[in-house]
Amino acid sequence: MLTDILKKYWGYDSFLPLQEPAMSCVMEDRDSLVVLPTGGGKSLCYQAPALCREGLAVVVSPLIALMKDQVDALHQCGVEAAFINSTQTLAEKQAVAFAVRQRAISLLYIAPERLVQEQTIDFLKSTDISFIAIDEAHCISEWGHDFRPSYRGLRTLRDEFPHVAIHAFTATATEHVRDDVVEQLGLRNPEVLVGSFDRPNLVYRCERIDGRVTQIREVLQRHPRESGIIYTTTRAGTEELSDQLNGMGHRTLPYHAGMSDEDRRQNQEAFKAESIDTIIATVAFGMGIDKSNVRYVIHAGMPSSLENYQQESGRAGRDSLEAECVLFYSMGDYARWKQNVENSTGNIEAMRKSLRAMVDYSTGVVCRHRSLVQYFGQTYEAESCNACDVCLGELDLVEDALIVGQKILSSVIRQGQNFGSEYTALVLKGSSDQKVVRNGHNRLSTWGLLKDESQQAVRDWIEQLVSQDFLERVQKTGMQGNTFSILGVTPHGRELLKGEVTPRLMRAAETKKRESKRAERLAVSWEGVDRELFDELRILRHDIAVDASVPAYVVFTDESLRGLARVRPSSLEGMRDIRGIGEKKLADYGETFLNRILEHSQASELPLDNWPASTSPDERPVTPGRPATVARSAKPRSMEMFREGASIKAVADETGRAESTVGGYLVEFIQAEGIVDPTGWVDPADFDRVSAAAGKFGTERLKPIYESFEGKISYDTIRIAIECLRNQSASSS
Repeated sequence: MLTDILKKYWGYDSFLPLQEPAMSCVMEDRDSLVVLPTGGGKSLCYQAPALCREGLAVVVSPLIALMKDQVDALHQCGVEAAFINSTQTLAEKQAVAFAVRQRAISLLYIAPERLVQEQTIDFLKSTDISFIAIDEAHCISEWGHDFRPSYRGLRTLRDEFPHVAIHAFTATATEHVRDDVVEQLGLRNPEVLVGSFDRPNLVYRCERIDGRVTQIREVLQRHPRESGIIYTTTRAGTEELSDQLNGMGHRTLPYHAGMSDEDRRQNQEAFKAESIDTIIATVAFGMGIDKSNVRYVIHAGMPSSLENYQQESGRAGRDSLEAECVLFYSMGDYARWKQNVENSTGNIEAMRKSLRAMVDYSTGVVCRHRSLVQYFGQTYEAESCNACDVCLGELDLVEDALIVGQKILSSVIRQGQNFGSEYTALVLKGSSDQKVVRNGHNRLSTWGLLKDESQQAVRDWIEQLVSQDFLERVQKTGMQGNTFSILGVTPHGRELLKGEVTPRLMRAAETKKRESKRAERLAVSWEGVDRELFDELRILRHDIAVDASVPAYVVFTDESLRGLARVRPSSLEGMRDIRGIGEKKLADYGETFLNRILEHSQASELPLDNWPASTSPDERPVTPGRPATVARSAKPRSMEMFREGASIKAVADETGRAESTVGGYLVEFIQAEGIVDPTGWVDPADFDRVSAAAGKFGTERLKPIYESFEGKISYDTIRIAIECLRNQSASSS
């Protein structure tokens, strides 16, 4: 049942990791806590079961924008869902309440603070609730990085609805946070499912800030006309950076908590509609964004914790296609965050640990994927991720790392361990800066020892030595009460000075080499895709989205557009096998996109149905990294069974394919055999009704016929009937 639902409404033939056991918990009324990375398909874990069960699924969602996005997306897939929040009029709320009482919707989205109100509780008790799903469940834990007091009230749900299963979902939760979520929600012997924190489709890069605007522009130029997010650490920084980039020809808008609600809403809607390419924001922007086709996330400054970075960077590539995450950092960011932590009233020790991990990640020289996964308590088995600056060879190993390390540490000691990173780099570079000369450090034996290296390279090595525990930063208070950071040599650093250990130091590879590596990686991601057609389809998607007042990615995801531009299907039936195209989207948009594909292919003299040669027609390609369940002889076996008069359900059970897919095989069978009588697959009364509707609306477009029946006759039935009618017409002409 679940596989049929996935195919019919979302166009998916298979589950992502842990989706099936998570859905089983919902189906079997077993409390659960599910931790899946952003893009891992958490929402489907409760959305699909909601369509299989009687009653109303209540979904707790923290932000109005997130509710609207998810409900809009569900409507586009043909799922009846609604939300209740403060933006609605009384009449709109009453309409939703009426729909709930009439059992006309399957999912109701509601904010935590509204859910726990006595009036809401009483209303929900009068309905048949199938289960409660709590999204962003980490918000209930004070140990989490995004604690929200409004979530604390959710602990009453167990008492108010003792016989209703509760399911918690989150993308970011350490073991401590997971335990706290279970306790706070009162989950009963929950099934705890924790997926891999790794996002193999994300390419991570870290660079120390050295001309920030120029560095950011280099990333933007790698992603022309693609959607991205740039995070800054201050409100003023968003406005300034947006103005600078717009002046250089980029299409950006700012977003921060200091703006009016209306301005924020308009800018966010412009981003979702792809009227602009890039949103430049503080951390106020994010949790409410469900945009699947973000191709890059840039941090223009270091975040305050690795948990925040994992979640913010995780907003890239939610469609499982490749995306780039670039972090530009400075130790000035670290100093500011550290001061904030020390002045905080929260869990200071936990915040210190998270900030330290963030610094180590930024300045480290080990695989970025491994660093993230290990921080969240998991093991990373692969020797190379082939998806970060370290593993892609964009950083070169320094051959004489021991000598370089000894030079740096020696200079720190000769400076009396009383100066910071920038100053130490000046000394090693042989600078005649006034402060260096005034301190007499231009006469040190270490002065100019690294004069042939760039200032940035020396700074990077200092940070790498700090992250490897050869150096440490110590906070010092000046005469005027100001605090600043100075470098000190650790006991491990003393071993380096003696030559007993060797650091691992890296430098940025030559520009040509880095660009070559990036181009190779990008070529694999776009292999076989007709880029010109993809751009045409993206423009078409934007126009449709504007007319429908929905985000562009809700029409079709980038994954679906790439599939269409790679295969160039010649028929609606071919489009059914493109991942992410469900029944309603095929009916709503299929003909429009198909016509554009046919026009482009004819004008460019390109072949259609460009399925990989290694697969038979019924073995459709699946995005790399996603599991696939392929029945190799599904279509031929289906045709044999149809000749014997088998039903769609019988064929689906035999071949292991979704009924919607088998329905497509049947249409092809009817077309190939010239069948004019659908008896055996379609009720004769329904066939007569479709025939009458076809006489009124014609047989070219199915949507008007479907809508005339108000959903009482399925698209599959209509397709089968229409194909028989077309055969009747052809045989009589």
